[in-house]
Amino acid sequence: MRVIDVPAVSTLPELHELLQAAVGWTDSHLHQFVTGEARYGVLDLDAMEDERDEAGVPLSDLPARFTYLYDFGDGWDHTIEVIGRGDDEPGCRYGEGMCPPEDVGGVGGYAELLAVLADPAHEDHRHMREWAGELVDFDLATTDLLVRQTVGVVPASVRLVLDMAKDGVKLTPGGRLPRAFVREVQEHRPRWHHFGRPAATEDDLLPLSALHDVLRRVGLLRLSNGVLRPTRAAADDLQVVRRLRSWFLPDDGFEAILAGVTVAVLATNGPLPSTELALKVFPMLGHRWVTDGHPLTETDVRMSIARSTSVLTSLDLIETDWPQYRAGPSARTLLPRATALAHLWSVSPK
Repeated sequence: MRVIDVPAVSTLPELHELLQAAVGWTDSHLHQFVTGEARYGVLDLDAMEDERDEAGVPLSDLPARFTYLYDFGDGWDHTIEVIGRGDDEPGCRYGEGMCPPEDVGGVGGYAELLAVLADPAHEDHRHMREWAGELVDFDLATTDLLVRQTVGVVPASVRLVLDMAKDGVKLTPGGRLPRAFVREVQEHRPRWHHFGRPAATEDDLLPLSALHDVLRRVGLLRLSNGVLRPTRAAADDLQVVRRLRSWFLPDDGFEAILAGVTVAVLATNGPLPSTELALKVFPMLGHRWVTDGHPLTETDVRMSIARSTSVLTSLDLIETDWPQYRAGPSARTLLPRATALAHLWSVSPK
């Protein structure tokens, strides 16, 4: 059992991420929301005929009681009930019972596992102990933190630029941020200039140039008559986080997966040189990726990370002292994949 506070404006994909964090699953299998009238899930070629696309569907569209299915093979059915207004902040308020291991075989398999682990004389005891590892009991403080991290926090770099632009910023004739604006950002983010010299244009601070582009493309900054201003969405932290995450869509695309895995590796391993970072990220990506007609290599991964560095730095996801990379202050609070992986790798035996 889990009692969690979630934002009332959560969509079903966001609720899925929060349920995974609250229960303790690792999002390794398909899921589905089921009401008396409809089924919602991530549509693909193998989707059921009556399944609707969950994307963009708000929690408020579902009744106060519904079912959340996870792992159609093991068949974990969660009864979800909306019990009323919670606190102003998201989090986990109460819980009991550990989360079963993934791929344990459903309710029956889990019961069998517990019975074997409780009997040191059982012939399968040692094997199942090695397979299951350490079964972690529910921890309220850890789960509460993970739920809050999964909801997300606006990166300080984004808040800085949005606040500086709140009264409007007149761009240069070339459509770039003025020097005074660039210099003020540099005061807060001196590492954004590789050589430490006073910046003349936003292109001297590559993360700022990247952030300018991101914020306009996701609809948090808008240009009108040569003046750049925050949009209405920029005043709502949940909307800001949601729109920043949209930059990495589709969620199953290479860039999104690469970003999440890279940030999680740094969050759990500490600073790494670029070559070692690519070495650790590469096996986590799977074998389905191809570039220029050949399977992805570690060199390809290292180059892809280098190309994404400006954006990841601009969102406080990573920091760099070339060729050294390290996790940024938003490493665990912006990308749900990075949040989940960093938590999983932090609690799993090395």
